[in-house]
Amino acid sequence: MLGCTYGKLFQVTVAGGSYQEGLTTHIQGVPTGMYLEEREIYAELLQRKPGQGELSSPRREPDIPVIYNGVNAADTMTGFQNEGYTNGTPLVVLIPNLDRHFEHIEQYRVTNRTPRPGHASFASYQKYGSWDDSIGAGIFSGRYTSTIVAAGYVAKRVLAKFGINVFSYVKEAAGVAMPDMDFEAILSRVTEFKKFRAENDPVYNIVFKEGRIRPGMRFLEKMAVLAEIEKMVPDIKRPMLTQKDIDALAEKGLHPVLNCPHLEAARAMYEKIIEIRDSGDSSGGLVEVVATGVPAGLGEPVFLKLDGEMGRMMSIGTVKAVEIGAGMRVKDMTGSVNNDQMSMKDGKVAFSNNNAGGITGGVATGQDIVVRLAVKPTPTIAKPQKTVDKVSLEDAELAAVTRRDPTIVSRVWPVAEAFMAMILLDHLMMHFAYQDLCRGMAE
Repeated sequence: MLGCTYGKLFQVTVAGGSYQEGLTTHIQGVPTGMYLEEREIYAELLQRKPGQGELSSPRREPDIPVIYNGVNAADTMTGFQNEGYTNGTPLVVLIPNLDRHFEHIEQYRVTNRTPRPGHASFASYQKYGSWDDSIGAGIFSGRYTSTIVAAGYVAKRVLAKFGINVFSYVKEAAGVAMPDMDFEAILSRVTEFKKFRAENDPVYNIVFKEGRIRPGMRFLEKMAVLAEIEKMVPDIKRPMLTQKDIDALAEKGLHPVLNCPHLEAARAMYEKIIEIRDSGDSSGGLVEVVATGVPAGLGEPVFLKLDGEMGRMMSIGTVKAVEIGAGMRVKDMTGSVNNDQMSMKDGKVAFSNNNAGGITGGVATGQDIVVRLAVKPTPTIAKPQKTVDKVSLEDAELAAVTRRDPTIVSRVWPVAEAFMAMILLDHLMMHFAYQDLCRGMAE
């Protein structure tokens, strides 16, 4: 299978499938000297995993990451303190599948001849034939996005060292859009939302707060813990929020389920999503992802334009369009309206607007980079659908499916955040390399 690698200098290769043993992220180009723990990676992974409420599938995958390679297993010399720090070798993170019980596999097995309309199951069968990993959609399942989130966590750690912050949120869902807000306020609420999710995640508490997996453990010790967690999965439940909890969140401008920083809009989105779900259908939405602190000049011309690379976020399952800056609205603008006019302010270049989304000519202007992703409705719905038997090529009907996500938009935003971070770090490394080369030539 081709197509599972991204990046030039920060290079990410992913593998695995929804009901295989698990998934893998293999990262080259990770700087040395970074201290990494599974606990920190998990805090990012839990933001996208299913089984977290009415807006996601009931599948209960814990998504517990295991760092397999890329960090020192012990202090390498007397007097050195480098255990657990990256050492320059490829970083490998495993994400085992722990909620793949036989009854779930059988549900897929009996329906796999009749592919879900709107899903990849028909096209993947045309490509791979009878060998296609169609249990849970294999690598075409949304489960593979956990590998992107793991790699994106590493990228965000590096970017933050250089003053670059990447964050994402739900801007529109089920036809309900939030009004514009200041990015600083949005970042603050997104950060609080992530913190709330971690504090209320039962797996985080069971595995990391209670010390079942901790720094210094060997791989086989961690596997023994995961074997025990697998038995516990059916009984692990998120704590029910009281009205007092919900009111406390509301005071911070947070919705308990939906990462939309405008509370009134989030409530309206939630109600509409549930209304559509109860009718047996699904809904889509819009995710916005923003990067602040990106240095002017980042990006390469022609085939590696930074905005062209942002378009690669179409690789995220369910994303059907990518907008940068004003996006599709530019078709109705005049040049005088679309142009981000420049002037000097306090000794720095200031722009009148950001219709370019922080990128012109494929190169960053120094403004915030703003990208929006259009997320389609979940293909799996609780209504009968017309399809075909992909083996016999006869007309067929697909029965209603109950184990499903009523919307994916509430789980795509962490993936978008991670993917943008991967892109920016890859370009930052190219940018620094080129700038250092130029300086060396000038000396």
